[in-house]
Amino acid sequence: MYHYMAALHQRFFQVPDFTELEEEIEQTRQEVRDCLGQPERRKLMQLVDAQNLLREKISLASFIAGFKLAQEIAKELEVTPHGKETG
Repeated sequence: MYHYMAALHQRFFQVPDFTELEEEIEQTRQEVRDCLGQPERRKLMQLVDAQNLLREKISLASFIAGFKLAQEIAKELEVTPHGKETG
């Protein structure tokens, strides 16, 4: 089920345009990186990578929760084509 939901997420998710924020983040990361030595730069990249992975996992978890919510609402709203409740 997880892989199915991940495939649905990949199919329907549209990356929002946060160009300005992404540029600000990248500029700040570069400024911090320039102040660090090699070991600290590696740690910074590990931190950035971990944050990106967390963001991806949160996005998928949110999509799955929304999908499940929609399923439950659809079950509750089961109606015939004429607008009469079933069952």
